[in-house]
Amino acid sequence: MSEQIDEILMDAEDRMDKAITVAREDFATVRTGRANSSMFNKVVVNYYDTYTPIAQLASIAIPEARLIVITPYDKSSFDAVVKALRESDLGINPTSDGNVIRVTLPQLTEERRKEFIKIAKTKAEDARISIRNIRRHAKDQLDKLQKDGDAGEDDVRRAEKQLDEATHNHVEHIDDVLKHKEAELLEV
Repeated sequence: MSEQIDEILMDAEDRMDKAITVAREDFATVRTGRANSSMFNKVVVNYYDTYTPIAQLASIAIPEARLIVITPYDKSSFDAVVKALRESDLGINPTSDGNVIRVTLPQLTEERRKEFIKIAKTKAEDARISIRNIRRHAKDQLDKLQKDGDAGEDDVRRAEKQLDEATHNHVEHIDDVLKHKEAELLEV
């Protein structure tokens, strides 16, 4: 196969791997019954008119399975951090004593678990769509190579088979991550 085809396939694989990484990060933000600092990855605080991730403004500790203690580095950011936590889509109600912010995670109700599973499924579908878009883009590039006469039909067909296989493997990987997240959410 030509060097151009190899480059297209490698680029598509890399981009699909990145789509899986993004999906994993998105899944980590979906709250489960257990405390997890990564659930705050997408929470941003309006800190002096700059939206800053909470992890850059505070330390996050997990002393118990359902308790999270957040200690802002700068005491002046305290109220902004509390406000950002309350307004997040995590469904939490932080309490504070002026020094630390405590977040007690309530037991998830059956209804809330189902809601979080729907969110996880939506994130998984977004990842699958992303992977299929990467496949389509790579296939278009392969078709263009063949049309321009830079690659033979057999080479392009073999490359398309490899591309389809990579797509299938990456979509399967997303499905496995989703199954794991669903099991985590259903765990009482």
